[in-house]
Amino acid sequence: MIAFWRGASGQTRTAVIMLLALALGALLVPALASTDPLAIGDALALRLLPPFSVDAAHHFHLLGTDSFGRDLFVRAMLAGRLSLAVGIAGSALAGAVGIAIGAIGGWEGGVLDRLAMAIGDVLLAIPRLVILLVCAALWPPGATMVITILVLTGWMGVARLVRGEVRGLRARPFVEGARAMGASPSRVLWRHVLPNALAPAIVAIALGVGSAVLLESGLSFLGLGIQPPQPSWGNMIADGRELIVLAPWIALAPGVALILTVLSCTLLGDALRARLAGDEFETMRARS
Repeated sequence: MIAFWRGASGQTRTAVIMLLALALGALLVPALASTDPLAIGDALALRLLPPFSVDAAHHFHLLGTDSFGRDLFVRAMLAGRLSLAVGIAGSALAGAVGIAIGAIGGWEGGVLDRLAMAIGDVLLAIPRLVILLVCAALWPPGATMVITILVLTGWMGVARLVRGEVRGLRARPFVEGARAMGASPSRVLWRHVLPNALAPAIVAIALGVGSAVLLESGLSFLGLGIQPPQPSWGNMIADGRELIVLAPWIALAPGVALILTVLSCTLLGDALRARLAGDEFETMRARS
């Protein structure tokens, strides 16, 4: 980790700092807030206060308040807690499913491999909107449904990456050596082959966090994700769209937080890909 930080560019360090700041804010700000971010305040005295305002109770509102008198900064951080949790959980679970399917299919080959890739091709051919509508009809809107959609629509790319790496590694000399020493096929796969095939999958999962957060916000914006009064960046933007002229900060605050999160995840994923590619090149050169 220290070596990664020392070798990171300025953009990568900025991305890491922004993500850490958002994560710490999401964890600490709602817990330390003097007001309840879910409770509706005095609509007449607190509604639509602009940023950097102080109300009659001497509470400072960094990003102002919404139409119900709720502090936008606290709600944005609470929404960030949920959006980051859903994004990380959805991307990690989709990656885990993709790694398992890709590893088994690439190692076993044959009918199992063709069947897994065929299912992946079918899911890739189905528009994500169709899967979304089916899931919305089967389950009530919420975090569980969003994570389900992320897993159903996110494992295929990781599976293909891992499958290709496993198929390339299973003919390497160290695999033959492990077999000659009496290791079972499953042990060779999970202990020797898979750890060497995870680099592209890790990059894909890291890049998928930003896409997952964006998808969760989009579903919440449409009313198919996190439901009010529980805040999400998507439903906060939806709440502010009717007041975009009168009180633009209502939609701007969660929008900026969403943009910074997705941008930071993308930059971090790109840096991780470059670093892992460099490490792989150095390993190959050392072996040669």
